[in-house]
Amino acid sequence: MSVEPSRTDLEAAPRTLAIGDIHGCDTALRTLLNQVQPRAIDTVVLLGDAVNRGPNSRDVLDQLVDLSKKSRLIYIFGNHEEVMVAALLGQAGGLPNFKEMGGRKTLDSYHGSLDHVPDEHRELIASAFDFWETDREIFVHANLEPDVSLEQQKPLWLRWMHQKGAPLPHPSGKRIIYGHTPQRSGLPRVIPGWIGIDTWAFNSKWLTCLDVVNDRVFQANEEGAAREFPLNDPVSE
Repeated sequence: MSVEPSRTDLEAAPRTLAIGDIHGCDTALRTLLNQVQPRAIDTVVLLGDAVNRGPNSRDVLDQLVDLSKKSRLIYIFGNHEEVMVAALLGQAGGLPNFKEMGGRKTLDSYHGSLDHVPDEHRELIASAFDFWETDREIFVHANLEPDVSLEQQKPLWLRWMHQKGAPLPHPSGKRIIYGHTPQRSGLPRVIPGWIGIDTWAFNSKWLTCLDVVNDRVFQANEEGAAREFPLNDPVSE
């Protein structure tokens, strides 16, 4: 669906807004979107794991469907989307694995059955990318296997491998914006060439949006609180 920019949008610079792992935290997402106010000219990159663990995955996906009608939404496929799709397709072991990974709360939000997942939610998840690349950044859910091209990256690395230690910057010189590895401090992890923005929203911390053009961090939590600060602030190191 095309989104017509307003005159105000046309006069402003477009933003690329990366949102970390939401995990069913509907209040945090709603608060964050109200704070950031994505516009028609903005690109919102969702880093995956929108579902499971938190209180209301259905409402989260409702909000994302609505967002996709107002801004350009790039959805990255996370490991929790992977297990949800396996359950939706009825694959062997799919439903038990989905439940074990926090899907019970997702089921509760759909009145106890994945049969109640609407087509627009299924289509949104089916539209997800393995990664997204721009002139300055590479967006992934989890990680990248070293010395392997983007096109040859395995789903295991893109969706499941936590970041350990301090990986080298990407050979392209582009920053890697990623989620999946929880930052228990509630703050982004900033190291040369990498920025981690899974800031533990579902575990009483913060949901993060990074404006990658202006290097500004916006955060909200399930209590409805919001805050913002520059990425290079010492608190985020």
